[in-house]
Amino acid sequence: MSNHSARPPDSGDQPVYPSGYSPPIFSETPSPYSYEFVPRQRFQHKWWKHIVLFLLTLVTTTLVGAERYLFFLADFGRSDVTGSGWAILAGGLWYSGIVLLILGAHEMGHYLACRYYNLDATLPYFLPLYFGPGIGIQSGTLGAVIRIREQFRNRKELFDVGVAGPIAGFAIVLPTIFIGMALSSMTTLPNTELIYIGKPLLFRLARWAVFGPIPDGSIVNLHPMVYASWFGMLATALNLLPFGQLDGGHISYASLKQYSTPVSLATVSAAVLMTVFTRSWLLMTIMMLVMLRLFGLKHPRLLDESQPLGAGRQWLAAFALLILIFCFMPIPIYF
Repeated sequence: MSNHSARPPDSGDQPVYPSGYSPPIFSETPSPYSYEFVPRQRFQHKWWKHIVLFLLTLVTTTLVGAERYLFFLADFGRSDVTGSGWAILAGGLWYSGIVLLILGAHEMGHYLACRYYNLDATLPYFLPLYFGPGIGIQSGTLGAVIRIREQFRNRKELFDVGVAGPIAGFAIVLPTIFIGMALSSMTTLPNTELIYIGKPLLFRLARWAVFGPIPDGSIVNLHPMVYASWFGMLATALNLLPFGQLDGGHISYASLKQYSTPVSLATVSAAVLMTVFTRSWLLMTIMMLVMLRLFGLKHPRLLDESQPLGAGRQWLAAFALLILIFCFMPIPIYF
């Protein structure tokens, strides 16, 4: 695509270039003042980074999954586990496969929405994290992210990109929590100190559907797939918090506009308060405070603030709130 001008651009008159194009390149022909728009290459990816980070995250989550699988087979340490280390490691894929599937679906939801609106974005970057064997509750990953390289143009773009990730991830969480619970087993409560995970509404619903009321003195020996789904619920809930640059912050700003600012303030205040009751909220609260320091409380403005969101998207925002309610856990981990 090219555009020619009969005069050089005035230094005081800054032209507005179409989205996705670089500044004009001046050429000598046919006029010393002719220039053309050169398309900036979009959706370019450093494939080796994405592949290496994915493989590292596969390794770290599989190591965590192997511990979960070994713990599941041992029935809280009351059974001797037989089998090779490779078999136990392969059992870790029950966990790592579901975790990567949930995270991948979440980020690809964002990415495909960006492709739909022609917003330049990267493929997902998976983030590995592993502290070593026997280190309490760990996930094997910090999650996954994509980078959006362009400003959102209007509320519909912001909303659709923000909501696509949580809905896509939840679409994986919903069946896997029920399947994982069906693979779990009821057992007697062991006489040892245990680390408990928070039980969001969806977790409780799946457990009740499979086992009914839990008798006194009994406990569910959770299959690794349940832990993977639980992590997916935690990640989905945290992302849907209506704050700043989180997915929930995008949805809140697109739906509520200027009224999203007091909602963000209330969210970060509640997170600070939660750290008084549990250290489980410490990392998330620190991250939110860092975002608050770097980007401020108000959501970045859009190029077009006036475009209405529409009733359909408002209902979708209500559905995202419902996902948050079913996945949220006030205290994720406790003893």
